[in-house]
Amino acid sequence: MASDGVRPDMTTKDPTHEQGLRYQADDKIPLPLALGLGLQLTALMVSVPILIPTVVMRAGGASEAHLSWAVTAAVAICGAATLLQANRIGRIGAGYVIIMSSSAAFIGPSIDAIKSGGVALLVTLVVVASLFQFLLSARLALFRRILTPTVSGAVLMLVPVTAMPSVFGMLDEVPAGSPAHVAPLCAIVTVLVIVVIALKGQGVVRLWAPVIGVVAGSVLGGLFGLYDFGRIADARWLGLPSVAWPGIDLDFGPAFWSLVPPFLLVMLITTLRSISSSVAVQSVSWRQKRAVDFRAVQGAVNVDGITNLLCGLAGTVPNSALSVSAALAELTGVAARSVGVATGAMFVLLAFFPKALAAVLAIPGPVVGGYIGVLMAMLFLVGIKVLIQDGLEYRKGLIVGVSFWIGLGFESEMIFPEQAAAFAGGLFSNAMTTGGLAAILMALFVELTKSRRSKMDAALEPSALPKIREFLRSFAAAAGWGADMADRLEAIGEECLEILVQPADDRARVARRRLRLFAHRDSAGAVLELVAARGDDNIQDQLAVLGDIGDDASVEREVSLRLLRHLASSVRHQQYNDIDILTVHVKVPA
Repeated sequence: MASDGVRPDMTTKDPTHEQGLRYQADDKIPLPLALGLGLQLTALMVSVPILIPTVVMRAGGASEAHLSWAVTAAVAICGAATLLQANRIGRIGAGYVIIMSSSAAFIGPSIDAIKSGGVALLVTLVVVASLFQFLLSARLALFRRILTPTVSGAVLMLVPVTAMPSVFGMLDEVPAGSPAHVAPLCAIVTVLVIVVIALKGQGVVRLWAPVIGVVAGSVLGGLFGLYDFGRIADARWLGLPSVAWPGIDLDFGPAFWSLVPPFLLVMLITTLRSISSSVAVQSVSWRQKRAVDFRAVQGAVNVDGITNLLCGLAGTVPNSALSVSAALAELTGVAARSVGVATGAMFVLLAFFPKALAAVLAIPGPVVGGYIGVLMAMLFLVGIKVLIQDGLEYRKGLIVGVSFWIGLGFESEMIFPEQAAAFAGGLFSNAMTTGGLAAILMALFVELTKSRRSKMDAALEPSALPKIREFLRSFAAAAGWGADMADRLEAIGEECLEILVQPADDRARVARRRLRLFAHRDSAGAVLELVAARGDDNIQDQLAVLGDIGDDASVEREVSLRLLRHLASSVRHQQYNDIDILTVHVKVPA
């Protein structure tokens, strides 16, 4: 496989992928199915935006009034954010099922902020950090060589490592005096029912495997007194806490400046997790594999920024995108956007119905732990799929392997445990943080040590062809390649220009746009990177299904695509909101 991107000769579809996915992202699904899967995700995740703000506010010393307000605001904002993610509106939203929830990575910094300057200081820091996310989204293309699918895959594989201590801790969450065998029995029944139905179930039965498993485990737990009916009885049917807005701290004193770096660092890590979640959910949301749409990734990060701005103004813990929806799509075969709409709506409704919220929170801990354990196993597999789809050659494999074991070592307190616990409030004791940073730094090292890039600029129009030919022939000569390689580079440059230039009736608009061409050597030959104005069609996808291009495709474009597939060893097309980046690997002719 080529060292980057997807091989252009991949014309066959993945039959396993097609058979496993019943409903892709844009499919309409029955309302009961959407509500059922939405209820699954809600029951699984709604406890997170309740528990994390509760831990932060109580540990920081916030008032009970603000605690109630912060929890309600967190649940409502998470629901609204999940709705936004499922509905792509311009540059806002991913258009996929991406669950938003309070981020555990912010627990330490948020507690420090409240202790240092009260909840008002937390408001200021979260608002500033959310503006940083908007900047990352707008300039995501600048970080394309660092925040790669390799880094995203490594982070996805580390999410289960980070979550498993909490998951295993849930297995022992039983009332005092319960028989010793009850907790493991409930967890085992939940896991067995889900796994057996997922492996052997056909059609509709497989879609409901997680629900059946959770119900079976909860019924068994209820027989032994594990289901908390008292919590439901004590909760109100309808109600909201009093508004307890703490204000905003605009003093910008020493406490603010000492806490800005850790907040920005954690925001970078959680943004990387959101990017990874968006890449993961795209990889499992279509029957036929597609190139990653980075416009959807930018939309997902924009939702992060918007909702974290709201979290900051409300005085609660920041949000982050979770990857469980990708694992659920793999398990059930359903990736329709309506599942995200149903989940977001249920989150918002639960914020106004305390009794319904209590019914969800009353599910026994061992049942929830078993359910999450299955999803984390599926999520680990999704991370591997992202890596394989990007082309897992030895450099990328080394980055993933080293970063994974670094993250696992710090999470398990086997690598410098005392120093990690003392530094930045224990921030580096988190596998996703340490492993993610290790992957980023290694990717940055690889990028900085590449051979020097040659560069040229031209107007994005056919008249730029002579300049492109001259640039590529000079590049080939400087690299010491013969006429065969120079001819191949020229031909690829010509076909790429032909593909990127719009149809004739749009030439006037295209003429005002620019094309930037980078060229450098790698171990196999040359790498060409063309940065141009954004188009609507993904060239990488068109190459993969070239034989299926319809009659409405222009003959010239199809010819260019076929020539490009023949001449290049791999092609990768990254589409952002403002630009297209076409990366072509070219092997030296034998």
